[in-house]
Amino acid sequence: MRSIRALTLVSLMVTTAAPALAQAPDASPRPAARGEQAAPAVSDVSEVSPEPAPEGGNMRLSTMNLDFRRWIDTFRGRALAQGVDPDTFDQSFEGVQYNTDVIQRDRNQSEFTKTIWEYLDSAVSESRVENGRAALDEYADTLDAIEARYGVEKEVVAAIWGLESAYGSYRGDTPIIEALATLAHDGRRGRFFEAQLVAALKIVQNGDTAPGNMTGSWAGAMGHTQFIPTSYLTYAVDFTGDGKRNVWSEDPTDALASTAAYLARFGWETGQPWGVEVQVPDSFDYTLASRDVTRQPSEWAEMGIAGMDGQPVEDHGEASVLLPAGAEGAAFLIFDNFGVIERYNTADAYVIGVGHLSDRLAGDGPLKAEWPRDDRSLTFAERKEMQRRLTEEGFDTKGVDGKVGPLTIRAIRGFQRSAGLVPDGYASLTLLDRLR
Repeated sequence: MRSIRALTLVSLMVTTAAPALAQAPDASPRPAARGEQAAPAVSDVSEVSPEPAPEGGNMRLSTMNLDFRRWIDTFRGRALAQGVDPDTFDQSFEGVQYNTDVIQRDRNQSEFTKTIWEYLDSAVSESRVENGRAALDEYADTLDAIEARYGVEKEVVAAIWGLESAYGSYRGDTPIIEALATLAHDGRRGRFFEAQLVAALKIVQNGDTAPGNMTGSWAGAMGHTQFIPTSYLTYAVDFTGDGKRNVWSEDPTDALASTAAYLARFGWETGQPWGVEVQVPDSFDYTLASRDVTRQPSEWAEMGIAGMDGQPVEDHGEASVLLPAGAEGAAFLIFDNFGVIERYNTADAYVIGVGHLSDRLAGDGPLKAEWPRDDRSLTFAERKEMQRRLTEEGFDTKGVDGKVGPLTIRAIRGFQRSAGLVPDGYASLTLLDRLR
C-alpha cells in the first residue's frame, strides 16, 4: 500500500455555470479548473499612492470612458429588449465608470497555478476549521433549519461559506453593475458578462437590493456564498420570509439557504459522502482512475482499494477513483455528491476543499496522504509545450491550448505506458522533463 499523510485548504475564484467566484485574504486564489489557469481572488488590497501616469495616460483613459459611454448607450437598447425597465437601467447606471482595476484583475490572472496541496494547505487551515466551528455554533438554529428543509448537511453549506467569503468576512466591495459593464464592454468574454449584467439589472428591478448595495467580486459574484447574477435569479431563496432574497446583508440566512437549495436542486444525496480518502495497492491498474469508471466501493475493495483504516469503504453508491496529484499523492473514492459540489465550481481542488473542510467541521481529522511536495504546477507555457511534445511523440492531444483535459490525459497515459511509467495521467514537471 502507498503511504498517506495530512493536509489543509481555502477560498478562491473560478467562473462556472453555477454560483461562483470570490475570496478572502485568508484564501488562496481559486484553483484552476482541470488544468486551466486560475482566476484572481477577491482580496483586501491596501491603498497605495498611485504612480505617475505614463505620458498620454489621461487621454487614453478619457478615450476609454468615451467609448464605454457609447457602449452603454447601445447596451441600453439590448437590455430594455430583454425586459429591463428604463428607470431601473438609468438608476443602476448612474455614476458608473469604466473600471480599470477590474480590467487589470481580469488581465493579470496568474501564469502559475497552485498545486492541490498548496491550495489545501490554506483552504482547510486550522484557523478556517476553528472559525467554521464557531460559525456553526453561532448559526446553529439557522443551519439546522436549512438542513431540515433541503437535506444538505450543514457542514457542507458552512464549508462553501468558509471558502467563498471566510464565513462572511470578505464578501467583496466592488460595485457589481460597474464591474460587469466594464467586462461586457471589454469583449473578451463579452457575451457571458453581458448576460450577467442583464441578470443583475433584473435583480435590482425585482427589488431584492439597490444598485448601491449590490457589491461583490470584481468578476460579478455576490454575497456570503458568491452567487453570480444568473444563478441568483434562478436559485436564490427567501428563507427569512421578508420578501427579499438578500445575500448581501450581514445576516447570512438567505445566502446559506440559497446555497443549500442550489445543491439540492442538482441532486444532493443526504448522508452520502462527497468522497473518502483511500489506500491504493501498488498493483492497481491506474487507467481505471477515471470519472468514467464507476464501481461500488465493495467492488473497488476486491481490487485492493480500502479506507485509511484498512477496511472496505461502505457502499454509499457508485464511486470513481480520483488521483488529484497522480499516483504519488492522495487517492479518493468520490461519489455523486462530488459532482453536485462541482456544479458550484468545476475545479477538483475546490470540490476536495469543500468536502474536506466539511469533514473537518464535522469532527474528522486531517487527510493522511503524502503529497509530492518537491513538485510544482506547470505554467501555461509548459502545459502547451507538453502538449506539443506529446503530439510529436505520436500521442496526439488534439490541440495545443494549455488545458489538461481528457484528451491530454489520454495522451499522457499513452506516453507513460510506452515509457514503462505508471499511467496515472498526471501532468507533472517530471513528465515534461522526460518528454524533453
